[in-house]
Amino acid sequence: MTTTTADTATTHEDYVPEEPGFWSRVFNLWPVKLAILIIVIIWVIPTLGVLITSFRAPDQVQETGWWTVFANLGSNEWTLSNYSDVLSSEGFGNAFLNSLSVTIPATVMPITIAAFAAYGFAWMDFPGRQWLFVLVVALLVVPLQMSLIPLLRLYTTINLNGTFPALWLAHTGFGLPLAIYLLRNYIGSLPSSMMESASIDGATHFETFTRLVVPLSVPVLASFAIFQFLWVWNDLLVALVFLGGEPDVRVVTLALNNLNGARQQAWHLLTAGAFITMALPLVVFLSLQRYFVRGLTAGSVKG
Repeated sequence: MTTTTADTATTHEDYVPEEPGFWSRVFNLWPVKLAILIIVIIWVIPTLGVLITSFRAPDQVQETGWWTVFANLGSNEWTLSNYSDVLSSEGFGNAFLNSLSVTIPATVMPITIAAFAAYGFAWMDFPGRQWLFVLVVALLVVPLQMSLIPLLRLYTTINLNGTFPALWLAHTGFGLPLAIYLLRNYIGSLPSSMMESASIDGATHFETFTRLVVPLSVPVLASFAIFQFLWVWNDLLVALVFLGGEPDVRVVTLALNNLNGARQQAWHLLTAGAFITMALPLVVFLSLQRYFVRGLTAGSVKG
């Protein structure tokens, strides 16, 4: 059977040559994957060491390093007493509740204020709008430490130092620039036709914001909530400056520092306490992680 010229032409036309450079691009991804793997290992190893130490007996913690457990698994004494000692220690439970009392309002307040401000910067026309937004973004480069002493003097003058509202206001002010920046980029990327339709239907700016913008902005709100919650929950410096170390207002980071003892000898308790305090931030992050990437990337590129 012979093959005609037309059949040969058809065969050549149907053949799609392999895209040049395809496999080279695939193999070029391996350095990126290797770099990510190295970074993950660097972060996981210290966490693994803290976890293993939290289950070891105090004498073993003082005598040998945590990595020795892999060579002598059978000779190690594993115990839960470190966790029971932390939970039964005086003031730790109260410090946990104090951290909740500080973190929840200090997360809700900046998100609420920033959402209103971001909508105004994105969709309301007023004189100096762009310059005001640039000024807000410029506040991101101001070091946190520069404002501690002026705020402390102000709080002392108005008798607000040593109270939870002092910490709420401080964290709200420190978190607003980043919150406004993230939310403005996201809200500004919403379809203008939707805003015009709401205006034609007679909706006010407040109605447009509450009924349209807020429901559509859940991803970016959740993303900033993760940032702000973790920052406030893990904060030691701001809490120490504005609250002090009094037992009735002590937060969990200060309580952790006290668990280590006056001579820094109770590492077994410190590691157990660290993992107890990590439980709530992990729950918050895992609950909101599906919004995390969407909230950070949405609005970054407009097409």
